[in-house]
Amino acid sequence: MGQEGLLGFILPLVLMFAVFYFLLIRPQQKRQKERNQMLDALQKGDKVVTIGGLHGTIVELTESNATLKVSENVRLTFERSAINTVVKD
Repeated sequence: MGQEGLLGFILPLVLMFAVFYFLLIRPQQKRQKERNQMLDALQKGDKVVTIGGLHGTIVELTESNATLKVSENVRLTFERSAINTVVKD
């Protein structure tokens, strides 16, 4: 009787953890991996959008920073992680 009660208690917990893993944790890890690959693949000349919605073209790129040209005489420096997406033409 004690073993049935223990199994009846642990089995739902294991099932709940499996559901959380496949619905929440695993997709988040996949998105994070894709984002890191995108940030690593950045190059000069890429058109990007920052997390704040600013559109620009990368003119200088370092290990941690990206300088964007947003208009003819305006260049802004952002953390590399502030880049949200690369715009495909």
